[in-house]
Amino acid sequence: MKLYYAPGACSLAPHIALEEVGAPFELSRVDLATNQQNSAEYLRVNPKARVPALVDGDFVLTEAPAILRYIAARHPAAGLWPWDPRQEARCAEWLNWLSSTIHVAFVHVRRPARYASEPRAVEEVATTGKMTAHHLWRMVDERIAAGPWAIGERYSVADQLLVVYWNWGRGPVLGFDMEREFPHWTAHARRIAARPAVRRAFAVEGLTLPS
Repeated sequence: MKLYYAPGACSLAPHIALEEVGAPFELSRVDLATNQQNSAEYLRVNPKARVPALVDGDFVLTEAPAILRYIAARHPAAGLWPWDPRQEARCAEWLNWLSSTIHVAFVHVRRPARYASEPRAVEEVATTGKMTAHHLWRMVDERIAAGPWAIGERYSVADQLLVVYWNWGRGPVLGFDMEREFPHWTAHARRIAARPAVRRAFAVEGLTLPS
């Protein structure tokens, strides 16, 4: 398999998953700062001009939740996807909520000009987006409080995607005090940071582990 990624992006979750399953894989970095995602070469892989993209032979898959599900299904022995109907539904619920709502709230702060053109409106989008993000981060913190993992006692791909957004929360765009404001989510991030596969992925991408 070959994973196209950008350091710290939502492609971090599939990267962790690949490290967890222990199968051979190749990484190909997409430099978002130089707009490489819009290069002709990368658009042939993913016309959406986004990361991640996973190539497995002649099969190309995009969207982090789908890639996570695929990696887990291809390597069932790793136990990253729950097959109990209720646990499976809960895991899918997390992946959908994170990608469709949490991610979108962050982008309203990160790239407000996508949603407005007038300078004052752009500023309002960013301000409102940050308020929305804070509310959503609080919801995640409350939902994950029972622990130890997103769906209870079982570690899954949902946890791998959760650590991406925890990392974004402490970053310069949102600047949240994750330990003080979201202690349950921070405890979860520290648990996942203790896993060797997570440590390897963070090291390769040049990221600081949750501490």
